[in-house]
Amino acid sequence: MRGEKKKRQTHRRIHKSRDRDRERQRERGRERQRQRETETERERERDRDRERERQRQRETETERERETETERDGDREGDTDRDRERQRQRETERERERGTETDRQRQRQRQTETTKDRQRQKEGTDKDREEGSREKNQSNKINTHAETKHSRRAERQRQRQQGTNKQSQRRRHPQQQQQQQQQQQQQQQQQQQQQQQQQQEQHCFNCLSGAGGEGVAAESGDPEE
Repeated sequence: MRGEKKKRQTHRRIHKSRDRDRERQRERGRERQRQRETETERERERDRDRERERQRQRETETERERETETERDGDREGDTDRDRERQRQRETERERERGTETDRQRQRQRQTETTKDRQRQKEGTDKDREEGSREKNQSNKINTHAETKHSRRAERQRQRQQGTNKQSQRRRHPQQQQQQQQQQQQQQQQQQQQQQQQQQEQHCFNCLSGAGGEGVAAESGDPEE
């Protein structure tokens, strides 16, 4: 009986030990499972963290690209504004140059008109002066011709008077006749000198003014000339 009991006790101890071993194995299996699950969860969490980090990086990169594009747009807009400003400045400068050129043309036109007016005034003054000079020369020719004509008539009158005086003087006293002859000779010499001087002046005048004397004589119609 004791032996049977000991066997049963030994079997129970063995079974208990085996049960404990199996329990420990199951516990170790569960622990390993928990560890695997924990590691898997950790790995998943790391994967999620890495994915979130990549997402943040992508978003950050996208935001940077947007900012860069915005900056480029701003630069392009600034360039466009600067281009517009330069275009306005060029147009303003061209408009100013056109206005300056128009002013220069008006100034040249005024100067040309002023020069033409002065030329017309000068031509009119020269023409008036030339006409006055011709009228004066014509008047001088007429006056000189009249003086010459009058002088020749007076000379012929004196010569006729001298011939009459000579005939009357032959009847007078010889001494008185001689004195009168001397006086007459002196008068004749003076008259000849005056006549020569007038003829010389008339000749010089004709040389200067052309054949005006002959034209004046022809216009006067005097047969003695």
